[in-house]
Amino acid sequence: MALTPSVSDKSSPGLSRRLGLLGLAATGICSMLGASIYVVPFMIQRSVPGIGPNVLPAFLLAALPAVLAAMAYAILSTAMPRAGGSYLYASRGLHPYWGFAASFSQWFGLSIVIGVIAYIIIPFFRDICSAMGWEVWAAWLETGIVRVGMALLLLWTFVVINILGMRFYERTLVPLMLLMFGLGAIVIVAGFSFDHADFANGLLLQEGRSIPTGSQSGSITTFLTASALLFASFIGFDSIAQAGGEARNPQRNLPLAIGLAIGIVGLYYFCFTAAVYHAVPWEFVASEAAEKDIAAPGLLGYVLSPGWTVAITLGATIALINDLPAMLLSVSRLMFAWSEDGVFPKRVARVHPRFQTPVNAILISGGMATVGILGSHFAGDFFLGIDIMVTAMLVNFLLMCLTVLRLPTYNPPLVARISLFKSRKTQLLIGLSGSALLSLFLVLHTFKDLQADVSAWYFHATYVWLLVMALGSLIFLRKITQLKRSGKSLKSAFKKLPDQ
Repeated sequence: MALTPSVSDKSSPGLSRRLGLLGLAATGICSMLGASIYVVPFMIQRSVPGIGPNVLPAFLLAALPAVLAAMAYAILSTAMPRAGGSYLYASRGLHPYWGFAASFSQWFGLSIVIGVIAYIIIPFFRDICSAMGWEVWAAWLETGIVRVGMALLLLWTFVVINILGMRFYERTLVPLMLLMFGLGAIVIVAGFSFDHADFANGLLLQEGRSIPTGSQSGSITTFLTASALLFASFIGFDSIAQAGGEARNPQRNLPLAIGLAIGIVGLYYFCFTAAVYHAVPWEFVASEAAEKDIAAPGLLGYVLSPGWTVAITLGATIALINDLPAMLLSVSRLMFAWSEDGVFPKRVARVHPRFQTPVNAILISGGMATVGILGSHFAGDFFLGIDIMVTAMLVNFLLMCLTVLRLPTYNPPLVARISLFKSRKTQLLIGLSGSALLSLFLVLHTFKDLQADVSAWYFHATYVWLLVMALGSLIFLRKITQLKRSGKSLKSAFKKLPDQ
C-alpha cells in the first residue's frame, strides 16, 4: 500500500532546529574551503604535467558536475529535510543498501581526513613561527610528540564545540569563516596588483634567476585529468544536507545554503587562482612544482613583504582549521541517522539532554579522526585518506543524481514534497547530466589511482574504499537480518521519513 511520509517540520527527538541560513552556509563553505586552494591549483602543474595555462578552464569544467550534484542535493533536501542528508536521500529514494553502504564509506573517508587535516595544520603554525623569527617555537612544533599532541588538542576542542550545541557552533564557525575570507582577500588583491614583469624583477632581485620556459601538452586527456583532480576542491557542500535535522525553516534554508556555498566557493576559487597566475607566470609555477612542494604564500613571497606573506600563511591555516568543526558535524549526523533507522546501535543516537546534540555520534567520529592523526604520523602518507574521501564522495554525488531520477517510481509520496526544480524535465536534465559527468570523473579518478606507482596494494585508495564498502555491506546485512527477525516492516521503515 502507499506509504505517506511524515510531514512534520519539528526537530527530530532531542535535536533542535537552531541552525540558521548563515550557519548552514558557513558549514558548507568551511567544509569546502580548506588549504587546498593555497596548494592544489599550483601543485597540479606537477600532478598533471602539461596543463600549463589551462588551470582556470579546468577549474570551470570541474565546477560543472559539482553544480549538478549540488542541484540534486538541493532538490532532495526540500523533500527530506532531516539529519543524515545523503544517507536519508539514497535510502528513501534509491535503496536502503546504497544509502548505508555508500554513506558508510563517506563517513570513513571524511573521518580519516578530519584527522589528516588536524595533523597537517601544525606545520602551518611552524612556518608562521619561522617567518616571525621564532625559531625555538618552530623547532618545538616540529617534534613528533608535540605535533601529535597539538593536533589532538585541536581536534578535540572542536569535538567539544560540536557537543555544546548549534548556537555555540555557529558563533564559532562564522567568525572564523569571515577571518578566512579577509586573509584570503590579501591574495586576490595582491595577485591582481602585480604582473609577470613585477614577478620577474622580484625573482631576479632575490635569487638572481629569470623565469624559465615551459611547454603544455594541450591534449584533452590532460585537461580532463586536471579537471577530475580539481573537482576534489568542491567536495564539502553536502555537509549542509547532513544538518537537515537542525536547520531552521529547512525547506527554504537548506537548498539556499547549498546554492550560496557552491556559488561563493566557486567564485572565490576562480578569483584566487586567477590572481596568483596573474602575478606568477605558469612556467615558473610548473618549474618549481616539479622540484618541490609549493603554495600561494611562497609564490607571492617574491612580490610581497614578509609580513604580508605571513598573513597569507595564516589565512591558509584558518582555512584548514575551519574544516574541522564543519566536517565533524557532517560525519556525526550520518551516524545519528543510521542509528535512528536501526542499522547502527541505538545508543549512538543518544542526544545530550541539555545541548541537544548527538553526543555519542560526535565522540565516535572524534575517535575515528584520532585514528587519522595517528595514521598520518606513523605511516607518513597524508594523501591516501584524501583519495579515499574523493572516491567515496564521487560515488555519493553520483547516487544523489540517480536518486533524483529514481525517486518518482521508488517512493512517489516524497515527490510531492519537492519545492525546488519541480519540473520533471528539469529534474531529468540535472540527474542525467550529473550522472554522466560524475561517472566520467569517477572513472578518471579510479584510473589515476590504479596507475599510481605505490609500494603496496593498500596504498591504492580504490582498494581501501572497496574494503570499506565490503565492511559496510556486512554491517548492513547483519542489522537488516536482525530487523527482519524482530518483525519490523522494512518496506514501511525505509520509505517513511523519521518522525520529526
